[in-house]
Order: sequence, then C-alpha cells, then structure tokens
Amino acid sequence: RAGVMPAVLGAAWALLAAAFLATLLLSRWAPARRPGGGVVSGLFQDLIRYGKTKRGCRQRPAWLRLLQVPKRWFTHFYVVSVLWNGFLLIWLFQAEFLGGSLPSWIQHLHSTCGRDSQSKDMGNEHFSALLVLTLLWLHSCRRLAECLWTSVFSNGVIHVVQYGFGLAYYIAVGSTVLCQVPTNIRNGEELSVQISWYHIVGAVLYIWASLHQHRCLVILANLRKSKSGKVISLSHSVPFGDWFERISCPHYFAEFLIYVSMAITLGFCNITWWCVVMYVLFNQALAAVLCHEFYQENFSSYPEHRKAFIPFVF
Repeated sequence: RAGVMPAVLGAAWALLAAAFLATLLLSRWAPARRPGGGVVSGLFQDLIRYGKTKRGCRQRPAWLRLLQVPKRWFTHFYVVSVLWNGFLLIWLFQAEFLGGSLPSWIQHLHSTCGRDSQSKDMGNEHFSALLVLTLLWLHSCRRLAECLWTSVFSNGVIHVVQYGFGLAYYIAVGSTVLCQVPTNIRNGEELSVQISWYHIVGAVLYIWASLHQHRCLVILANLRKSKSGKVISLSHSVPFGDWFERISCPHYFAEFLIYVSMAITLGFCNITWWCVVMYVLFNQALAAVLCHEFYQENFSSYPEHRKAFIPFVF
C-alpha cells in the first residue's frame, strides 16, 4: 500500500518535522522573559508565538510589530484549503470514476516530487488517496465554518511569516495526498472500490476526533459569549469541559489525531504521510506548550493535573 515514497516530499516533510522538534526543544532553553536575550531571541519568540502567547514576551520592538497581521486571518488558511483541495479533489474524482486523466501539470508535479511515473497501484492506493483528500477537504470546510460562525477571535496577532507559511501549508498538504497516487492513473479503466478495514478505522477516528475538536472550539467561543450567544468579552478565561478536563489544548490534540486517522486510511504504511503526521505532532505540541504556559502564568488557580497536549503524558 505504501507504493514508492515520493522522495522529495518525504524528505521535505521529515526536515520540517525535525525543524519544529528543534524549535520545541529550543523554546524550553530560551524562555521569553530571559533578560538580555537580544534581537535574535526576540525574533525567535516572535516567530514561534501568536495570539495570546505573544503577551508572555517582553515588549517587542516597533519594527517587529510592523510584521504582524490579525490572528483572525487564520480564516484565510481554510479558504485557500477549501478552494485548492476542492480543485484537486475534482480532478482526482474525474480521473478515478469518469475515466479521465490527470492534467499534465499534475503529472509534472508527481515527477518533481519524486514519484516514479511507472509505479503501480498497490492494493487500494488510488481509493485510499481519494478518501484522504476528501477527508482533508471536509476538515477544511468545517474549520472554515467554525472560523466564520463559531470562533470569537480576540485582537491577537500572528507574524506575517507564520501567515505566509500557513497559506503554503494547506496547498502543500493537499498536493502531498495527490502525489500518493501513481501517475499511470486508470487510462479509462473504472476504479475498483474495495473498502478495507483500515478505511473504516481511519474514518471512525477522523469522525471522533473531529467531533471533539468542534466541541472544544465551541467551549472556547462560549467563554466570550452570553447565554443568548452575544459576544460580551474578548478576554481569556480558563475553559472547562470535554477534553479540557485533561489537557490545556485539546483542539490541537484532536488536530493531531485527525492526521493520524488519515495515515491509517492510507493503509498505515505510507511513509510520506507519517512524516506529515510527525510535523503536525511537533507543530501542535509547540503551540500547546506555549498556551499551557500562558494559562499557568495568568491564572493562579489553573488545574495542576492538566497536561499541555497529550492526556496523562505531555
């Protein structure tokens, strides 16, 4: 089921995961308030923090404050993802079910990313990739809807580099799924859809994690709303309920589980996608640790038993 790993993509995601692991470790050795940290330390903290966690930093220089955009622009990430991954999903669906072929530019993308043009479908590789791309698109649609109608954004900011990285990420992750499909696609043959046990397990985990992520985002939003649903505050409060009883950032943990569910859906053996999962793990862990520190520093009665990211572990 793994097929031939697209070498360039696998290496790129592995390096990105390693970079975020190093950043996570370095953030433990370079606390935001260490005196005499200098310009480099300030820039480092500005690049890894966003929203409320930037408030834990000392006053940032004026030139750094110029390089920031509103955190609510997170919405743009999901607009891009819905459009781009929806576009890829349409092309793949047509190629799989309607006997079409992938456009030449997608085949060039396969070649650039190291996909062997002669690689053959291993089992349900075509259908698995189609299913994962569908799950990714649905995830983006839900997150876009939540940004528009559920979440209540404060006046927090993100660095313009983080913003650009986020836009590029959602283009790259959909393209990565597409590159798991052999390029010698169908040639007019009908797709033989065979649902395997790992498709079911992956879909169940995806639904379970998505439901919990939505519940946790609703809990966060309700902290700033009255019972009637009117926004009454943009301040931060301690959330309770659902997975918040065990960890500070359950929505980040759920995001990680969603990507694990996609790895399962691809048949467990797709090395490239496991590199994506490792990137998501370290990326979300970094954000969770910084949020956990914010809660601990700003709320004296914050529950001591809560972990930052993974229940009972970390």
